[in-house]
Amino acid sequence: MKYRNYHNIIKIVLFAFAIFSYPALPQDSTKSVEDSLHNISQTSVSEFQQQLDDIFNDQSFRNANWGVVIQSLETGEYLYKRNEDKFFIPASNLKLFTTASGLLLLGPNYKFSTKFWTNGYHSGSTLYGDLIIQGRGDPTISGRFYNNDINFVFDSWIDSLLELGIDKIKGNIIGDDNLFDDLGLGEGWSWDSETDWYAAQSSAISFNDNCIDIIIYYDKKADSIIVKTKPELKNIIILNNLKTANPGEQTSVNVYRERGTNVVTVFGTVKRSVDTLITYSTVRNPTQFTLLAFKNRLESKGIRVNGYAIDVDDYDRNLDYDKMTLLFTGYSNELSEIIKVINKNSQNFFAEQLLKTIGLEINGFGSAEKGISAIKELATEIGINPDNLVMVDGSGLSHLDMVTPRQIVELLKYMYSNKEIFPYFYNSFPIAGVDGSLGKRMKGTSAENIVRAKTGYISHVRSLSGYAVTGDNEPVAFSMIANNFNVPVKLAENLQDLVCLRITNFRRKQ
Repeated sequence: MKYRNYHNIIKIVLFAFAIFSYPALPQDSTKSVEDSLHNISQTSVSEFQQQLDDIFNDQSFRNANWGVVIQSLETGEYLYKRNEDKFFIPASNLKLFTTASGLLLLGPNYKFSTKFWTNGYHSGSTLYGDLIIQGRGDPTISGRFYNNDINFVFDSWIDSLLELGIDKIKGNIIGDDNLFDDLGLGEGWSWDSETDWYAAQSSAISFNDNCIDIIIYYDKKADSIIVKTKPELKNIIILNNLKTANPGEQTSVNVYRERGTNVVTVFGTVKRSVDTLITYSTVRNPTQFTLLAFKNRLESKGIRVNGYAIDVDDYDRNLDYDKMTLLFTGYSNELSEIIKVINKNSQNFFAEQLLKTIGLEINGFGSAEKGISAIKELATEIGINPDNLVMVDGSGLSHLDMVTPRQIVELLKYMYSNKEIFPYFYNSFPIAGVDGSLGKRMKGTSAENIVRAKTGYISHVRSLSGYAVTGDNEPVAFSMIANNFNVPVKLAENLQDLVCLRITNFRRKQ
């Protein structure tokens, strides 16, 4: 067989039945199966370890590596260890370090801010001078928290201007993004992902996750495929190379942004019967992108702007805030809500913004290097040797990140012990069978609504780390990372889910 010998096929079929079949049985039968599982689960720790060895020795992963730690949060006993101190590429499990550090260093009530200044003066309804936007990394200037209204935050800014009595700007809209570095992409990110939403560039000033929404639909009257964008900006060029699908062909849409430009090609096939499709493309120069979109929104709301939308790098004069007037400040949601986007939805852009903001607030400048320096200093307090923590970005998108399963569990234990911060951290995790990236996994099992864990995936990597409760109501922290496998990722997920089910059914022998 390609991926399994017959012994493993039988094993997985039996496990799949245990995991997925019993909730569909009549109530009495379901109870019988649950009782049976609990009886099986009354085992010693050594028996439990042997059962997990059987799972992780699956021949489908004979060329791969598994790193695993499962530890009791009550007694500190290790229920299972496997390659616990070896380096693994963690993928998005690295976000645990970023979000935990954000909570510990900035606080759950921290809000990102955006300041609005002028180098001129306000007389009557006119601002005589430039409107200067000083960004500090707010990732939430989008519709994500506002019913998908991407202009909600812009409109709140405009309301602030109108409350000041300003409806005309006799100057430019200038974006100051110099509190962050200009390295929008993370170290070691794959060049062929630059178009994809999950590789959006970080920036001190951002909008709509630094992406454009691409809306595609078939127009019956014109007998053609229409492509529109949100926002619609003149400096973003869309090349529509989509074709109507022939009979038997399926809808297949691809997007490519030419490197170093905002020229986006949309190509592939679209069936006439297809509903409206939405896909995405990243943008070049997020600051300019944000300024242009905001200027358009100002003018659509009746605020005239005589000047241009200008990135501060293209501005000739120095910005001396001591000589300027602060008009108002915009604020984001609290960090406790923002980390839910990072962990539940595994949102890379938000994670990179948070990493650089940690660098800005703790070490005075918004860069990955400064943020990681702050996190490594915190690692010592957590009990992790910072010299053995290899971190180059905040999201885990890079293949250059390396951590050990024990380090992840040490972090989870430390957060668990911090009773003030832990609820915010715990509530940001995907819940098995309920929401986030675990919403469709472990559904209808004893692990549903019990396991809370962060997923992680990049090529040849699948990770899962978090918290669970055993059949004896014993809380545990765990980390499972698979590296270097070349079988379908679903097989790695199946083994992880199987272990979670085994944990939640584990009961110690009396």
